[in-house]
Amino acid sequence: MDHSKFFDAVRTSLFGGRLSTNQVNGTEAIIDAWETKPFDTRWLAYMLATVFHEADNTMCAISENLNYSAAGLRATFPKYFTASQAASYARQPQRIANRAYANRMGNGSEASGDGWKYRGRGLVQITGHDNYAKYGIADDPDKALDPTKAVEILFDGMTNGRFTSRKLSDFFTATMTDWVGARKIINGSDRANDIAGYAKKFLAAIEGAS
Repeated sequence: MDHSKFFDAVRTSLFGGRLSTNQVNGTEAIIDAWETKPFDTRWLAYMLATVFHEADNTMCAISENLNYSAAGLRATFPKYFTASQAASYARQPQRIANRAYANRMGNGSEASGDGWKYRGRGLVQITGHDNYAKYGIADDPDKALDPTKAVEILFDGMTNGRFTSRKLSDFFTATMTDWVGARKIINGSDRANDIAGYAKKFLAAIEGAS
């Protein structure tokens, strides 16, 4: 792949005409890993689109931002916060994480602090004790922010179905291309149409640079 052509294309189609050094470096790390053992370019495009969404366009491993307003909490975690609870927890990221992620994904109770300890990190925002344990980093969850480890988690989780049991080969085959359904690899149907749109733009850039 001609990396210059690829970045010229996505700079316009996805990044508003500007790319930071960190965005380039983060994207290069993913492409470089793919080039060592290439697979279906649709898979690569969907992985890049997932990172574009999950890492808030940075293309780098980040920690989840849980600094929600009361309205944001109700919109994002309606199952875990009533209106009065949302008002009480608003703008307190640690308390929010401990409540929203309590008693699921291998985490303990709200009082355990596991929700904050195992909040989303990395390129795909792995969350919960069980997901960190899969990658041997439950004792040091910040390792999910290491660039090399983050790429490893991205590739393994999406190609082998380690996040939700769904994987890229379930949605992209010789006879099927399901850009919207592929969101099930990470998170049900949340923002599925938006991410499908990003993926198509990444694929166009990949094909134009190949």
